[in-house]
Amino acid sequence: MEIKDIMLKHEENYSKYATFDKESIRFKDYIPDIRPNFFRDTDRIIYSSSYTRYIGKTQVFTLPTNDNVSRRSIHVQLVAKIARSIGRALSLNEDLIEAIALGHDLGHVPYGHVGERFLNEISLKHNEGYFNHNVQSVRNLMVIENNGKGLNLSVQVLDGILCHNGELELQEYRPKKKTTEDFLNDYNNCYNVPKYVKTLVPMTLEGCVVRLSDIIAYLGRDIEDAEKLGLFNKKDIPKEISDILGTTNREIINAIITNVVQNSLDKDYICVDDKIFNASDVLNLCKKINRPMVLDYHHHICNPCDNIDDILGEIFDTWKDIRPKIHFSSPKNKTKKDFRSHHDYINSDDFIQFIEKIKKYNVDIDIMIEAKAKDDALFRLVRELKYKTDYKFIDETSFEV
Repeated sequence: MEIKDIMLKHEENYSKYATFDKESIRFKDYIPDIRPNFFRDTDRIIYSSSYTRYIGKTQVFTLPTNDNVSRRSIHVQLVAKIARSIGRALSLNEDLIEAIALGHDLGHVPYGHVGERFLNEISLKHNEGYFNHNVQSVRNLMVIENNGKGLNLSVQVLDGILCHNGELELQEYRPKKKTTEDFLNDYNNCYNVPKYVKTLVPMTLEGCVVRLSDIIAYLGRDIEDAEKLGLFNKKDIPKEISDILGTTNREIINAIITNVVQNSLDKDYICVDDKIFNASDVLNLCKKINRPMVLDYHHHICNPCDNIDDILGEIFDTWKDIRPKIHFSSPKNKTKKDFRSHHDYINSDDFIQFIEKIKKYNVDIDIMIEAKAKDDALFRLVRELKYKTDYKFIDETSFEV
């Protein structure tokens, strides 16, 4: 048996949703060796000049005098470790996960996101397009490294890095099938299309795992770093949160990884449970920290509280002089396991029923619909409302009751 075959023997235990080594896609041919494809990609990233420059980049706190505060180089290793833990539990490709995780922040500049925003302004001023760190990570690996030849990494790795977007939190992370051309279109559109970077979705389940792990990694560690610098005290964490997630880095990571794995087993997407807080819990928390509450009605249906009709007025009151905002979506299927998934469209009967609940409060509100069909879902809902109700429409998407 060849050494490479021995190194790939663990693929026998992969989930049917995992990315197998033979599925690796590259822009150019290369001379194979004993290493599996994605294992080789990890090596190339680690030995790159971009990876070496991680050492001088801070994570959240700029130029700290405390050497025990996280740097970018530590952060990507934490992301890799967390993502591999989830990947192993879900029987996914850990080599692909590690390559994406270690390379995802290579394009970060000094001073973190502040520096990124500053360079974005300069880039736009000189007609060079939008500057985003995830795009620059791919640019370093695909264009700049190896004297301008790039490292010829797998498209799945480059795509996972491009789409990591850890700053954008979702409940579900569903991979999107792509060709090499689709990936290149995503890459180029990030330079030219406003906010396109916020629409990116990884092509592999492994990429989805890294995207979520990026958030998990900085949740607990940032709290500990802030405490080391005297900026925060763990005693300030509301009890409603600490009772569930804990207060230390270990407790927070363990709680969230457990939640992710339990809710993602045998699924073709990665999911975070929405049952941690119901609407009443969130309302109490928002009152304590003096923040407005965005009611997500679909999450309420998935995890109901007994008194939603009684607390709607209190939810609206948290917005004070600002118009309240509500998220509304419909379940993909009301009877099957994917009840928690969002439908392509909005169920107009459920929507009308909700309007009947809130109209007695006589409050102007913004309802943001969440549906996979986007604008088509919005205009279809409007057509059905005009047919089924006597609502007075002010414009194409606003009405009075």
